[in-house]
Amino acid sequence: MTTAPWRDPALPATARVDDLLSRMTLEEKSAQLYGVWVGAATDGDGVAPHQHDMTVDYEWDELITRGLGQLTRSFGTAPVDPALGAQALARAQRRITEAGRFGIPAVAHEECLAGFTAWQATAYPVPLAWGATWDPPLVEEMARRIGDDLRSVGVHQGLAPVLDVVRDPRWGRVEETIGEDPYLVGTVGTAYVRGLESAGVIATLKHFAGYASSAGARNLAPVRAGTREFADVTLPPFEMALREGGARSVMAAYTERDGVPASADPELLTGLLREEWGFTGTVVADYFGIGFLQTLHRVAGTPAEAAHAALEAGIDVELPSLKCYGDPLVDAVRSGEVPEELVDRAARRVLLQKCELGLLDEDWTPEPAATVDLDSTGNRILARRLAEESVVLLDNPDGLLPLAPDTRIAVIGPRAADALAMLGCYSFPSHVLTHHPGVPTGIEIPTVLDALRTELPDAKVTFARGCDVTDPDTSGFEEAVARTAEADVCVAVLGDRAGLFGRGTSGEGCDATDLALPGAQGELLDALVATGVPVVLVLLTGRPYALGRWHGRLGAVVQAFFPGEEGGPAVAGVLSGRVNPSGRLPVSVPQVPGGQPWTYLQPPLGLAGEVSNLDPTPLYAFGHGRSYTTFAWEDGTGGAEPAEIGTDGTYDVSVTVRNTGDREGAEVVQLYLHDPVASVTRPDVRLIGYQRVRLAPGDAARVLFRFHTDLSAFTDRSGRRVVEPGALELRLAASSTDVRHTAHLTLTGPVRVLGTDRRLRCETEVTDAG
Repeated sequence: MTTAPWRDPALPATARVDDLLSRMTLEEKSAQLYGVWVGAATDGDGVAPHQHDMTVDYEWDELITRGLGQLTRSFGTAPVDPALGAQALARAQRRITEAGRFGIPAVAHEECLAGFTAWQATAYPVPLAWGATWDPPLVEEMARRIGDDLRSVGVHQGLAPVLDVVRDPRWGRVEETIGEDPYLVGTVGTAYVRGLESAGVIATLKHFAGYASSAGARNLAPVRAGTREFADVTLPPFEMALREGGARSVMAAYTERDGVPASADPELLTGLLREEWGFTGTVVADYFGIGFLQTLHRVAGTPAEAAHAALEAGIDVELPSLKCYGDPLVDAVRSGEVPEELVDRAARRVLLQKCELGLLDEDWTPEPAATVDLDSTGNRILARRLAEESVVLLDNPDGLLPLAPDTRIAVIGPRAADALAMLGCYSFPSHVLTHHPGVPTGIEIPTVLDALRTELPDAKVTFARGCDVTDPDTSGFEEAVARTAEADVCVAVLGDRAGLFGRGTSGEGCDATDLALPGAQGELLDALVATGVPVVLVLLTGRPYALGRWHGRLGAVVQAFFPGEEGGPAVAGVLSGRVNPSGRLPVSVPQVPGGQPWTYLQPPLGLAGEVSNLDPTPLYAFGHGRSYTTFAWEDGTGGAEPAEIGTDGTYDVSVTVRNTGDREGAEVVQLYLHDPVASVTRPDVRLIGYQRVRLAPGDAARVLFRFHTDLSAFTDRSGRRVVEPGALELRLAASSTDVRHTAHLTLTGPVRVLGTDRRLRCETEVTDAG
């Protein structure tokens, strides 16, 4: 029998929550606004810097009598058998519901950036590899599987995806991003959100906003992004993921922009996010982000002042544990320093979300699924497919690849025989197991060396490590050169080691001074090339590295961005020819280490010119990637005479793509916008549409893009998003620099100011062309 209106599922959620709030004490309301990280280290040896001084002591049994907002990383803190972990989480939820007056469970959240960050869970490719697939439906399928796994063990919220747009590839967290273009990031990120949310798991967009624009590519450095860069590059992926993906949570960024930390910015978290965009979900703090207002940003003098600033800005939940939203907040409300209305506002949002999740229903149960398998056969099949689609063939000038099945191969390099070479910093083995030496990885991760031996059983494969990832020691070069000299071909497997806060060459807090290959790997590659044996360079990295030094000297170049547990077989499949590579670059690959920071979204002064001796032109452009088959682009829309459309009009641009080779393959048709003259400087080109097309030999498809003028909009000098009359070019291209057909337009009519109902996506149609 229902005992109170807030327990009645027949009532509207708002009525239920209003009834519940009217019954709660201040302490009970504030308890809904923080999480607790059981098992987090307080001795300075935690996952992140500052963890020890940001975690306060508490008495669990006493604390939960008030209730609890969230449980932090029950699976992502230490290795725990998933089935036992699910049972332990259920026990914790039962204790929480039994201890509090209202019996309200906590929201359990976990990291899920490249798969569920838990022991024995599938390690999928990192987000930069998702971007390299240019395949949103496949990413959506992966996210749905991740969500199903989270739900099976009692987790409600996933802290993903990252929607930061790469602005400087030296930044350590490039591997967590989807790429350097807001349209690619927005469309792929939105697909991830749809998949996670379709499984009933709350997707959390991060990091809102501007985190990737930090000065000097230093993690958590000030952001110097201007108003137009912020509006036109940083924000669109978040807007798309909210409007089209239905994300129910947003994580405030650590960084500050123009002197205002995101966690204390009401214009960002309330004015833009809620009042302009209409967001109704929860805003959560990045870990320790509220406390950092006092300790790092120094815009608050006490934890209570930090709590006030964050609540006023619009942060509803303090993560990962209570520091500011606990007793300091309660005391500040009691003394009149903080209005209780701010607590009520945040608690209402939290409880509405709990109501959506069914956590306020009397028949809610914490019992997990009967069977738990976080690395199922289906997961691994999908992880393999993602990895295969994400591998980018950068160069193959003389057709050295695919390798002959009975050739002599010297596999060289520090990434060739290391399973961790496949994983990013938010995979469980890289993120957590480094603190638990001796614990097995928990999942099978074939190396490139093992996979190549399996892929080519008739080949003679030898191996030498050559050097370490970061150690400058070159004593291993001699053996590496000797093995290479005995072979028909050398496969050099080089790249990054993912880690956290300086413990790797890629990952959070692992920022790079330049874009040279880490350690002695560049010198090792020089030594291998000097043997005269053809060298295939395979890169397993979390960011692009400068390769101009070896351009024209290598037999082939293959790029994989931390391709996950099935990455070894995926790379080996490309080398053998079993897999026809179809990945395309989500980031540009530079010529020289110092030619950065640079992304392709440059106005005229950002391009090569006569006023500087430095040429930032990349070696391989954004969107570039080769195949083992060939494609002809026929009958492209365009012509010498421009078509006229209004500033609120549409125009169809299309091309027929035909597979002219002898094997099946996938082409990625890309649509770029060039705006010759505008009232503010614009990127020379920018992506506004794309379509991945798989074709059998001889088959053709007609790809049509329905361009709407909203896609040409930008932020003008007054801060309005406008469509201006004038000339435009729509470029059908195989990369940002490889243009195949151009359509010339003239927009007529008045300047048009856009609102939040503007079109964000270019509609695409694919039809059989015989």
